[in-house]
Amino acid sequence: MFAVLPTLRKMIAPLARPRHAAAALPFFALAACDPGTMPGPIGGTSAPSAPDGEVQVALLVPDGSGDQSDSVLASSLENAARLAIADLSGVEVDLRVYETAGQSSRAADAARRAVDEGADVILGPTFSSSARAVRSAVGDSGVTVLSFSNNAEAAGGNVFVLGPTFTNTADRLADYAASEGKGRLMIVHERNDSGEQGRRAIERAASRSGASIAAVESFSFSQEGVVDALPRISSAARDGGGDSIFFTADTAGALPLLAELLPENRVTSDDFQFIGLTRWDIPSSTLELSGVQGGWFALPDPGMTQRFEARYRDRHGEDPHNIAGLAYDGIAAIGALVERGESLSPDAFSVSSGFSGVTGPFRLLRDGTNQRALAIAEIRDQEVNVIDSAPRRFTDPGL
Repeated sequence: MFAVLPTLRKMIAPLARPRHAAAALPFFALAACDPGTMPGPIGGTSAPSAPDGEVQVALLVPDGSGDQSDSVLASSLENAARLAIADLSGVEVDLRVYETAGQSSRAADAARRAVDEGADVILGPTFSSSARAVRSAVGDSGVTVLSFSNNAEAAGGNVFVLGPTFTNTADRLADYAASEGKGRLMIVHERNDSGEQGRRAIERAASRSGASIAAVESFSFSQEGVVDALPRISSAARDGGGDSIFFTADTAGALPLLAELLPENRVTSDDFQFIGLTRWDIPSSTLELSGVQGGWFALPDPGMTQRFEARYRDRHGEDPHNIAGLAYDGIAAIGALVERGESLSPDAFSVSSGFSGVTGPFRLLRDGTNQRALAIAEIRDQEVNVIDSAPRRFTDPGL
């Protein structure tokens, strides 16, 4: 249980958001391919030339800041990348690691240095501000950047975001809600950049899926803001004619407060389908909240996740960071294109049928964002239950 809840009425303070937004936003957990199967393209397009000999990959990690969590993340990303390199067949990769200290200026400097030193592809950086800085720094170089960000605003030009986006997640959940007769959606979002991006993603998803928006309510991103907004949110839910409430809040922010306090205002999961735009199983203690029981969220194939985590633990004696699989996927995509004799240009990475990653199929879209196969899960008796499996392949052409 979250310690903040019992003291909510005694002390109102700003909600804490972790420094690493990537961990709190809807990033996918990790997974692995079957032993002996190298991830690769599920089809593809031709490119004029491929790198000769060894491929030089620059890995930009947030080490060097003095923050232990940065070092742990950096180590996990590098370990996952090297695990992917070991799984490649017939492709030699020279992985060169550059520290960014989690700072956009240092990320830009590292990217320029990597290009000067002959990098064929840049893998990383992690944070959206750093990804934007790298795009500005090396955008004219023609070198593809596969960042670990999940912020679509960091994508474009030569920069792809590997992290799962709000758009991808909202599309999957809105489609499923509509198919289950739960498509009249009320959006509840925080009034900050993340909440506004989430709201827009849900609205677009509803228009594409046959779902509809019954109401939209917001709150200031603080405990006091949540408490003040509860009567208004509750009234709108009861009077709005919706059958689902779609939350943009994550488990490190307002979700625990909303999930626990809304039922006290006669808005319960018995009357509404609660849906989360972010992962509700990270951290696992979230599953203990009574307010999230029966709630839906999206995640990658749990079986593949478990296999990757087991392989990583066997190699390194500890669990991987929850975004480490993105480094594996980046190397897998690079290796697959090289094996097929294709170039490593941004156009070559936009393979319409995608790649096989450690969490399942994923593809990089021409606008620099991505699409990943997702399962729908329901929290039941404090456990995660998959109620609609992740697709095994993409059946539409993508964009």
